[in-house]
Amino acid sequence: MDEPRTIMLRRPPICVAVDDPFVPDVDLQDVAHRWQRLQERNPAVFDGRLMHVLGVHRNGHGGATISLVECAYRFYAVQNESFDCGIRPLGVKGITMHGDRILMGQRAAWVHQYPGLWECAPGGGVEPGADPVDVLLSELAEETGCTCTGQPVAIALLLDEVTRCWELVYRLQVEEETLSPGTDEYADLQWCRGDELPAPRSSITECMRRLLES
Repeated sequence: MDEPRTIMLRRPPICVAVDDPFVPDVDLQDVAHRWQRLQERNPAVFDGRLMHVLGVHRNGHGGATISLVECAYRFYAVQNESFDCGIRPLGVKGITMHGDRILMGQRAAWVHQYPGLWECAPGGGVEPGADPVDVLLSELAEETGCTCTGQPVAIALLLDEVTRCWELVYRLQVEEETLSPGTDEYADLQWCRGDELPAPRSSITECMRRLLES
């Protein structure tokens, strides 16, 4: 994979949402057929709502403005290399630290993206009306059972070319080492030193690892 587009952040991004829901200019009947086949392969998927990124631009002084619009999840989920609806959701990912160790999670086999691969935990999608930081803290509690010390710090905005998703990356610190996940999205969770991260890892995690090194 080519190096993903990266915008380094020195202050929190500004999210600006458009009111009217977005429907891509694609064959809707084709989308419906692809969605039905996807549900047959993976009954865990459901058609919720996401925030599609219309555009991203730097706004000076280490910040960025993200233009967003609400969209149905199915338009994103049915995309592949031969069928692209142009949907690029906004997600959040955390580089969660306990002392000098990083929290890594192995994605479960049933998940839609990166099944079986290791990634920095937690992560999640931003839904309409939600603040990215609140989403991250909610995912942290749900997926790991941990709570954040202080506020998460936004450090980068990355475009994951594999998942076709923009990811807001935050650094956060937790006090407790004990993990008590409330979901089965991760088959395993481990605290790891930066030079001993488990593999195989998702491509976006490789980029996040380089952010830590820099």
